[in-house]
Amino acid sequence: MIKEARIVDVEKVAVIGSGNWGTVIARMLGTNVVQQKGFDHEIKMWVYEEMVGERKLTELINEKHENVKYLPGVSIPENVIAVPDLLEAAEGATILVIVIPHQFVNDICGKLKGKVHPKAKAVSLVKGFDTTQSGIRPISHVIKEALKIPVCTLSGANLANEISEEKFSETTIGYKNRQEGELFKRLFETKYFKVGIVDDVLGVELCGALKNVIAIGAGIVDGLKLGDNTKAAIIRIGLLEMKKYIKMFYKGIKDETFFESCGIADVITTCYGGRNRKAAEAFVVTGKSFEQLEKELLNGQKLQGTLTAKEIYSVLQRKGLEKEFPLFTTVYKIVSEGLDPHKIVEDIV
Repeated sequence: MIKEARIVDVEKVAVIGSGNWGTVIARMLGTNVVQQKGFDHEIKMWVYEEMVGERKLTELINEKHENVKYLPGVSIPENVIAVPDLLEAAEGATILVIVIPHQFVNDICGKLKGKVHPKAKAVSLVKGFDTTQSGIRPISHVIKEALKIPVCTLSGANLANEISEEKFSETTIGYKNRQEGELFKRLFETKYFKVGIVDDVLGVELCGALKNVIAIGAGIVDGLKLGDNTKAAIIRIGLLEMKKYIKMFYKGIKDETFFESCGIADVITTCYGGRNRKAAEAFVVTGKSFEQLEKELLNGQKLQGTLTAKEIYSVLQRKGLEKEFPLFTTVYKIVSEGLDPHKIVEDIV
């Protein structure tokens, strides 16, 4: 029996997050809600307040209609309003688009708990896991349990800057209730951003998290200048380990999900153009820490691959599965334990 979706006459959208990807999403949705029927035209975007020079970032966004720190030079529709107060941003919203680094999800959900619209639903664009004493949990579970609302997931071969330039790309939305999947497809899809929907919330989400670990491996290969053949091998091995891990620890994952944009396509684009690859290459070439590289290369934005590698390894170590996942294990040890980067090939064959 299909559960009734929480659909209302007019959907009000709030974007929770305002980094590079969050701003690109807010820009796209700001245009879509005006063009599509059934959506309130105003979108509030929650911004973690910080100073840019002597000005508040929210003030600059609302004045210039541009995120001058995380997406400079790209205009944002005037109906997207930057708000520094989380509860104000979420007030009255029936759709919460959550797009923040995964390490901040628990804190954000704690502040929103009991304070969201009774018919609210969420779509998570978050990459990563929640770490607990007993293991790791998917972020969609964290959001659903904290806010008591249904959660879909969105992930795909989506480099933010290319989408901000309206270059064609695909993405995948995972749903449990098809009506909600179709609603989010209508909200996100544009001529240059094609949305596929699949009945696999976890599969879409988990692919989006694990591909960042593979991208770290690809970046290490680039830093060592080992060539495209080696990089292709890392991608192939990474895909196999990604699928194996997800199928081993989670039930109901569909094989076809791995061939959606959230699967193989996202792995490829992240291993060639993503920030995790870029930072891992610089880690090898410069010898600088990932924390320093986040500041220098990413303008303070947080990497997801290094933390996810640690989270995955904690599970593998606890269950004695390190040898079953040689790439994931080796990436973790290079990133966190000082293992020689050359082991990226020596230890996985």
